[in-house]
Amino acid sequence: MARPRIVSDEDLVNATIRIMGRLGPVKMTLAAVAEEAGVTAATLVQRFGSKRALMLKIAAEAAGSGDACFEMVRAAHPGSPLAALIAAAAAMAQMAATPEELANSLAFLQIDITDPEFHVHTLALSKRNVAGYRALLKDAVAAGELAPHDTARMARAINALAAGSLINWAIFREGTADKWVRRDIETLLAQYRRT
Repeated sequence: MARPRIVSDEDLVNATIRIMGRLGPVKMTLAAVAEEAGVTAATLVQRFGSKRALMLKIAAEAAGSGDACFEMVRAAHPGSPLAALIAAAAAMAQMAATPEELANSLAFLQIDITDPEFHVHTLALSKRNVAGYRALLKDAVAAGELAPHDTARMARAINALAAGSLINWAIFREGTADKWVRRDIETLLAQYRRT
């Protein structure tokens, strides 16, 4: 008799993220996630308790992964804090491969904003993002890539622009989301660049 395959919590969370991207948080069901992950809905209930608890797990993990994103872009661009900064902002484009997926992600954001238990995680992630952008801006100034400026204000502007740019890409639907966001961030930073 074959032993049943054990699916990790990480695999279940990733399956949930894929289903949420396709269906959105309202239409997402534990049955759909279970089918995606190759388990039963009872397995999801046993591990997480409910759809809400599973969604809260996703929100908590997203909040905890913010620092890892900045570490990865720094490692990928060791000689240029500015290139790492642009890559970090463009990582917003990974939220959704299609305008439809972005719409479903924005539906999750509605929950993040209106539900206090979810908002805690969204706020933590946003604060980490702003701090990560600010650290890269300071490093880019120190490296001579950018002129001195108010890095706190610029970090908040980059955080806002990256999210807004992604929404505009979904509206205009020209090129890839990654290139669209990069172009907008580069435009914002152009006046501070040093040749």
